[in-house]
Amino acid sequence: MYNKVEVTGINTTSLKVLTEAEKIALLKRLQEGEQCARDELVNGNLRLVLSIVQRFSGRGENPDDLFQVGCIGLMKAIDNFDLSIGVKFSTYAVPLIIGEIRRYLRDNNSIRISRSVRDVAYRAMQSKERLQKEKGREPTVEEIAKDIDLPREEIVMALEAIVEPVSLYEPMYADGGDAMYVMDQIRDTSGERDWIDELALKDAIRLLPAREKSILHMRFFEGLTQTEVSRTIGISQAQVSRLEKGALQKIKSHL
Repeated sequence: MYNKVEVTGINTTSLKVLTEAEKIALLKRLQEGEQCARDELVNGNLRLVLSIVQRFSGRGENPDDLFQVGCIGLMKAIDNFDLSIGVKFSTYAVPLIIGEIRRYLRDNNSIRISRSVRDVAYRAMQSKERLQKEKGREPTVEEIAKDIDLPREEIVMALEAIVEPVSLYEPMYADGGDAMYVMDQIRDTSGERDWIDELALKDAIRLLPAREKSILHMRFFEGLTQTEVSRTIGISQAQVSRLEKGALQKIKSHL
């Protein structure tokens, strides 16, 4: 019963997880006209959809609805995946699933955005996707404006209007069970020296192991992100996160 999640009546512990080789083989069969391969691909990637749906928990949305919307994104990924691009299927599918869910949340947002503004934003996004394929790079706003024959300012305003606010506590991904949140990747420009001095933490910090002291110094004195710290000392971001949280907990206990 542990780690059991049920969405739309599906017990995820019983779902099959396909290997990358199995996904590629099924995609080849589908593109050769074998439609039953599509069903196998959908069923073999439902856990991927569920893992993405969990990122949007706590927003008051029905998880069943988000799961169904995510499945639409999955099916679009399956139908449009190009075997020649040389990337993993999940690398291609995740942005499409997230995008489908975000569009659903935008369209169902309590803050109503006019249809004309949404239309401009969607035209701009479609243009961006088309130009990116043509040019092999991210198009500029000016190029998008020229492509759809609209003023640059109108496109920028429309795209900003439909952007959904992101919580600082929204998980970006998990590594070994330790979630990495948006706030973990924000550079601290205000500095934490005053906070540390005010709480008289110097004695508590002296009790920490050298590596933990080094991590806290880089994080709160130098203002580095956890990713930057991990590169500096040669460990993973998840390990930095664990050591940082453990060090702060030791300091709190000492105080």
